[in-house]
Amino acid sequence: MTDDRPFAIRVAIVDDQSLVRTGFRMVLEAEPDLEVVGEAGDGAAAIDLARSTAIDVMLMDVRMPGVDGIAATAAVTAAERPPRVIVLTTFDLDEYAFAAIRAGASGFLLKDVRPHELVSAIRTVHAGEAALAPRVTRRMIEMFADELPVAGADAAPAPSLLDALTPREREILVAIAEGLNNTDLAARFHLSESTVKTHVGRILQKLDARDRVHLVIIAYEHGLIPPAAGVSIRR
Repeated sequence: MTDDRPFAIRVAIVDDQSLVRTGFRMVLEAEPDLEVVGEAGDGAAAIDLARSTAIDVMLMDVRMPGVDGIAATAAVTAAERPPRVIVLTTFDLDEYAFAAIRAGASGFLLKDVRPHELVSAIRTVHAGEAALAPRVTRRMIEMFADELPVAGADAAPAPSLLDALTPREREILVAIAEGLNNTDLAARFHLSESTVKTHVGRILQKLDARDRVHLVIIAYEHGLIPPAAGVSIRR
């Protein structure tokens, strides 16, 4: 299969329920640009799988016996060339899913996600974006704001890195944290979407952020968008 589809996105499925893995595999293998390269039933097996197999995107259940998805995500994303991780959860605003995102995941999906949404999320993450609706990002961060590390902690970038942003880049970072996508950003700042993508790419590089979810967390960590500000969330 790999020889016939050299550019297929390599996906691994991690879940302690075999029926869930089978269902996801059936959905993914129906897509010409996706290839399921492995499965794991717990976090320890997921870590071993990531070490032994070339994986682009890993679907990771968070609530598993033994090594859970949080610890597995942290280990998998700490590798030199890690796969992108999408967290799978049964519960909207699951604190475990939030912790997994803090550990390095690029977003989360509910397990009852529609097939086309699952496929779209994998492609989105593989392209370097975040598979997490902006409103969900903000709701999660606001709900679990007390768990955020304080600015200056080891996991947070030094304040001087924020100083490296231009005024426009800082404005765009704040807007990203408010939940705006590239189309929204282009409209707000009267820019083309290609210019917006350039700005976002530079912000990611300057802040050493893995994706837009990470940018939102950085913005909150550094007080650009206070969690208790009570700003309405656009749905």
